[in-house]
Amino acid sequence: MKRRKDDNRIVFQSLAMIMQFGLNMLVPICIMSALGVWLDGKFGTSYLTIILFAAGAAAGGQNVFRMAKRISDAADMPHASGPEGREKDKDKKGDFRENNREAEKGE
Repeated sequence: MKRRKDDNRIVFQSLAMIMQFGLNMLVPICIMSALGVWLDGKFGTSYLTIILFAAGAAAGGQNVFRMAKRISDAADMPHASGPEGREKDKDKKGDFRENNREAEKGE
């Protein structure tokens, strides 16, 4: 049962990440396009929408690139505190489990 919960969590995290990629791309495009349509209507031009759409697409692409780079760097980065830190983390996990067992015994 616990394994299935972990699998579901991974699926939901992946879906959330995919939605973030989409939103990071779409929001700047929509905002800049709407601004372009409004400015074209205000000034009587017909090219500002296209220019601002391209600027929004570039900004969205940059957002997606930064997010992907951050995710990639975090996945490739070794543990920040080195081998000693990993041992400390293992000790902390052990302490946490022991504390939970003690708490369960008390209940």
